Amino acid sequence: MKEYAKGFYKSITWQRTREAYASSKRYLCERCLAKGIQRYGDTVHHKTFITPNNISDPDITLNWDNLQLLCRDCHAAIHRGKKRYKADKDGRIKIYG
Repeated sequence: MKEYAKGFYKSITWQRTREAYASSKRYLCERCLAKGIQRYGDTVHHKTFITPNNISDPDITLNWDNLQLLCRDCHAAIHRGKKRYKADKDGRIKIYG
């Protein structure tokens, strides 16, 4: 979790929104379900990614039209290519983002 987003993701408002949204989708991954596969969804994903510039905008952070319930594999597929770490010249892993 990015530092600027910690307060939001720990807020009661987000926790309630996340739970209500997941429940409305019967806890099933929306991408898998579209393929006829019933798989447990454990991540409520923001289609428009949260940034420091929009974290205070409820139309981005809390709007159900911007949410999607995903399983771990589908969520990872969305973020694949957006590495959150890299190795420095000595081979040490540096986490960023």
